[in-house]
Amino acid sequence: MEGTLHLLTAGESHGKALCAILDGLPAGIPISERDIDRDLARRQLGFGRGARMDIERDHAEILSGVRWGKTIGAPTSLLIRNKDYPNWEHMMAVEPRGEGTLPPETKPRPGHGDLAGCLKYQTLDARDVLERASARETAARTAAGALARALLKEVGVEVVSRVLQIGGVSIAGSQKERLSIESFVGADDDPVRCTDGEVSALMIEEIKKADEDGDSLGGVFQVAAFGVPPGLGSFSEFSKRLDARLFCALSSIPSVKGVEVGEGFGLAYLRGSSAHDEIFYSKEIGVFRKTNRAGGLEAGLTNGEPIVLNAAMKPIPTLKKPLATVDIERCEPALAMKERADVCVVPAAGVIGEAMVCLVLAEAFIEKFGGDSLGELEKNMGSYLKEIARLWVPKRGLD
Repeated sequence: MEGTLHLLTAGESHGKALCAILDGLPAGIPISERDIDRDLARRQLGFGRGARMDIERDHAEILSGVRWGKTIGAPTSLLIRNKDYPNWEHMMAVEPRGEGTLPPETKPRPGHGDLAGCLKYQTLDARDVLERASARETAARTAAGALARALLKEVGVEVVSRVLQIGGVSIAGSQKERLSIESFVGADDDPVRCTDGEVSALMIEEIKKADEDGDSLGGVFQVAAFGVPPGLGSFSEFSKRLDARLFCALSSIPSVKGVEVGEGFGLAYLRGSSAHDEIFYSKEIGVFRKTNRAGGLEAGLTNGEPIVLNAAMKPIPTLKKPLATVDIERCEPALAMKERADVCVVPAAGVIGEAMVCLVLAEAFIEKFGGDSLGELEKNMGSYLKEIARLWVPKRGLD
């Protein structure tokens, strides 16, 4: 992510460690390794996860950018060690001592980056591709997102998620529901992060059936942000539109193939008179909407309503019963390679989605209100909110 807030991650799935460097956070934001580990633990949960999650117990070590529990304005660097690395040390050695002694991965998986990556980097060993293309990298993003979440917490913003659909099982009417923070209560206590217990049980059965068949499942997760003031983002340039930046962030998560805001694709079936959120006014709360079909974003700007985003995930491409492929070394038919993998990652992807939304919103706050310290940013934000107080009351949607 380039811009006011710059994130760089590095590391391979079975390498020594993952790392993240986040530059651009103001000084004075309270943060601890415990805060980061909380989100890392949430990312590892969810019915349908594979054996890798039984090995890893992700912990983020803060290497720089924090002193005495607060950011200091310098780049913040994080390290997450891979506990599985000793089992892969020969395969993933930095030195060339293992080169030529291990068979290459030459049977690319349909739906993965194996084949396209091998062509791009001109290699016949998909291991060079899949180790970085793996969703394991998202642990680093989740850790960095926890830093961004710490900033958002200080300015009264809460970002949450839940699962709406797994396979053919979904929460009925979820797209048209008028959301509040209460809509997400209980998600983290559920095995698939679904807020409807009956639907959750059906989702679990769906995952069990797919597992028995050697298959995998996708689905839809929802991320929402409450307490976001109007005016973040911009319509001045296409690259500054906040909805576009949020779409980009969510679609960068492995296996995500579609993102919508608010009622999204459903709006295409409506007339304009039914599609838009009418604006009302009262002296007590200023301007308000009775609906939020736009999902809190209009013309690339936040409009003061909760931001609501849905992301659709395809089933993961690594299957117990592999699909047909071609051995790229022999140029002959084969079955795709097999890696240790999950059956369904939609519950975990919601947590990753939170991290990505936190990163984009934190950057938008820094762009809008500026300041090298949290105190300066809050002061600037306070002046802005005072100016618009006649029309907008802060933190609507949190109660």
